[in-house]
Amino acid sequence: MKGQLSHELEVNVPAGQAWELYGTIKLVKLVEKEYDAVEEIEVVEGDGGVGTILHIKFKPGTPGFAGYKEKFIEIDNKKRVRVTDVVEGGYLDVGFTLFRVIFEIIEKGSDSCIIKSTIEYELREEAAANASFVSIDTVAKIAEISKNYLLNNRD
Repeated sequence: MKGQLSHELEVNVPAGQAWELYGTIKLVKLVEKEYDAVEEIEVVEGDGGVGTILHIKFKPGTPGFAGYKEKFIEIDNKKRVRVTDVVEGGYLDVGFTLFRVIFEIIEKGSDSCIIKSTIEYELREEAAANASFVSIDTVAKIAEISKNYLLNNRD
């Protein structure tokens, strides 16, 4: 079974400024600081480039998983796209064979852009009921946190 969910949020800052956040490790640090469900994000390997592995740990009592590891598999500075895959724990423990998040910064004008967040997933047929674990809420919240940060820290 395969599925996909997307979320878009317009931000009144240039696409380049938004990409400076999304295309680097800065986004990880912002999420760790501002997302109330996150306990800690540990950089297990890498410096924020392709191949970086993060261990995301959630606060006790947070619905869903205690944590998981994800890996940056693509960062395209020209297209302003970052792709991460869960590589250990979390979704993979409940029948998912792929859980991917794609962040894309789309230029809308000289002073505005769209943060597009897409979740792609695949899971074994016998685990199809677990598709309900997939929610756009997390990436939507990250986009809102990012928007507030970008608007308060304009170039």
